[in-house]
Amino acid sequence: MAVWALGINHQTAPLDVRGRFAFALEQIPDALRRLRAALARPAEATLLSTCNRTELYCASDEPLVESSARWLADNGGVPAEALLRHAYVLRDDAAARHAFRVASGLDSMVLGEPQILGQLKDAVRVADEAGTLGTTLHQLFQRSFAVAKQVRSSTEIGAHSISMAAAAVRLCGQLFEDLREIRVLFVGAGEMIELTATHFAARQPRAMAIANRTLERGERLAARFGAEALRLSDLPARLHEFDAVVSCTASTLPLIGLGMVESALKRRRHRPMFMVDLAVPRNIEAEVRQLDDVYLYTVDDLAAVVQAGRDSRQAAVAQAEAIIDAGVQSFMLWLRERDPRHGVVPLIRDLHAQAEAWQQAELARARRLLARGASPEEALQALARGLTQKMLHGALAELHGGDEAARRHTAEMVQRLFLRGRRGPAGAADGAATQGA
Repeated sequence: MAVWALGINHQTAPLDVRGRFAFALEQIPDALRRLRAALARPAEATLLSTCNRTELYCASDEPLVESSARWLADNGGVPAEALLRHAYVLRDDAAARHAFRVASGLDSMVLGEPQILGQLKDAVRVADEAGTLGTTLHQLFQRSFAVAKQVRSSTEIGAHSISMAAAAVRLCGQLFEDLREIRVLFVGAGEMIELTATHFAARQPRAMAIANRTLERGERLAARFGAEALRLSDLPARLHEFDAVVSCTASTLPLIGLGMVESALKRRRHRPMFMVDLAVPRNIEAEVRQLDDVYLYTVDDLAAVVQAGRDSRQAAVAQAEAIIDAGVQSFMLWLRERDPRHGVVPLIRDLHAQAEAWQQAELARARRLLARGASPEEALQALARGLTQKMLHGALAELHGGDEAARRHTAEMVQRLFLRGRRGPAGAADGAATQGA
């Protein structure tokens, strides 16, 4: 079974490129089914899409990398060659290592951040519900979750990390002397907005408001922070009231355009506005950055801030990598054992099938004896005798055949398989078995 990962992330592709390949969680089930149809052969697939990455994880009898790359490129509306200029393709142990590093927060913009683990679990759940997960990817991700748990419990990989939300508050504090005097608007009501609102609320701003497409959900989140709930349609009329704006929604088109911000600045008499766009694709038009009185930051702009303290955690990174290496080796061993060319799983499957066939044959024979008037005891004796003969036939045939060296090797194997409770010299087992034959 071949396993491969194909993706782009914050290290390989700029924000606008990542935006072309972003998927909302509700879009993923249909996307996975379309991907499997495009691969034109049985394959497992999982799709992870966050603000920092879009990644396909697939498994099949052979690596269908080109087909999966063409499918992803088509979704982004670019040629496959253009996608691959920004993409990474990882196979087998490298793909497993990448999945384990992603789950553990080692591949994140914020080293050791825990949010990615929840996002990966959501992606796996959605793939399972869509029927595209499969045994191999199920094993890969369950092991990645276990490795991530061990990394977080055994190392200090997440110690002193600065989250995107904390970085946004820190940057806002550099623009406004006293955050208790500002009004903050949050656009969206998802996990990232909730986290960012929590950090801002700790600084006790003068007022907070949450604008969301679904007013009811916005009201629920606003109630937690004593904030006002707005509709997205209120933004043009209300934007000028806020000194700081943080946006993160799943919208595929910008919600806050250049004209809207220009109008807000005029009504503010050009008092500065701090804006953070945490969404991929963008929620705030890139041209807004050109306005003199606006300080606009994207997820990529926050990278330098969130790297603070990374060097001091290199020892924890080394420990985490060692845990991940062990996890990769274990997964690859499991994968090799399932390979019919040199694995034991197909052999185990065949043994169970053979034993089931013997069982059914002897049960049928016992039923025939009973039907002809034999006693239950006679039928049971015949059943036990038939199963025993079938089980021992191959071993006894091997003990009688071949040269002396082959018979001795077979005798040692027979002793381990059938005489585990009667440990003795191989020669004695050989003699006993031969004599019993």
